[in-house]
Amino acid sequence: MKLLLDTHVLLWWWLDNPQLSAKARRAIANESNEIFASAASAWEIATKHRLGKLGLPALTLQRYESLLAADGIMQLAITTGHALLAGSYAQPHADPFDRMLAAQAEIEGMTIVSRDAALAHFQARLLW
Repeated sequence: MKLLLDTHVLLWWWLDNPQLSAKARRAIANESNEIFASAASAWEIATKHRLGKLGLPALTLQRYESLLAADGIMQLAITTGHALLAGSYAQPHADPFDRMLAAQAEIEGMTIVSRDAALAHFQARLLW
């Protein structure tokens, strides 16, 4: 299965946060699954760090790519197709990061790992 991690899931995975559901933890740890992190998550983490909304050290930003690689998490770039779909969704959900994850998951045939119920309004499959 191809899994796309929502930003909070990626951070909780790295921090071994108990808020990460057991089902999500098992799916991420399952070596038969392909695990992806969107470029939108890097953008969201950097933005929230700049605004002081994350308690992460700057080192996390500097090591972002190496942290992904160490966990075997593949990077998913944002394409024009992703951007066009994300921007054209009729759903009222305004979070640009969530809209992008939903578009990427829909186009790439991925399941989003997230506890965010608002993502259920899109076409993407959810796992929590």
